[in-house]
Amino acid sequence: MKKKQILFLHSGGPQGPHEGSNDLVRNLQAALGEGYRVSYPQMPDPEHPVYAQWKAELEKEMDEAEDGVVLVGHSLGGSVILKFLSEEKCEKAIGGLCIVAAPFWGPPDWQVEEYMLTENFGLRLPRIPRIFLYHSRNDEVVPFEHVQHYGEELRWATIRAFENQGHLFSSGLPELVRDIKQLTAVPYERY
Repeated sequence: MKKKQILFLHSGGPQGPHEGSNDLVRNLQAALGEGYRVSYPQMPDPEHPVYAQWKAELEKEMDEAEDGVVLVGHSLGGSVILKFLSEEKCEKAIGGLCIVAAPFWGPPDWQVEEYMLTENFGLRLPRIPRIFLYHSRNDEVVPFEHVQHYGEELRWATIRAFENQGHLFSSGLPELVRDIKQLTAVPYERY
């Protein structure tokens, strides 16, 4: 049986055991089980990330992906995916998009030009059946208001808010697992 493909882009910062996105992706793979293949590429220099380098790595991963791939981005990985999809031509059909605790670049203290999205970026995204945004109200790194900014731009997205998950979701994210399973419940067909 062919495994369902998930491409997970991690956060910036250290990515060692129990750091960054490590626990979240490990919990995701374990909860999804054998029917899924979670690709978790190590992005270039995560402690000093440069968008152009991450974009080049994401392009390679997307070239190798199959139609119907579900994209998951945690923190910086989520904002990189959104920037990439809204600015580049994507040949692969995407089965779903799940963005966890991503910064929205542009508000005061979050003005990093290389990561900022273009105006009306949501209208530039390729066709994606479902978009989910996950954020905790007690996120100590990226304020909860950032998911609200994304919600204003992506009005068709489903926002899942949490009270006490922090930024890393280290104990896992059952709602993400459930959403991925629903996205992949039927074999993908290009529309």
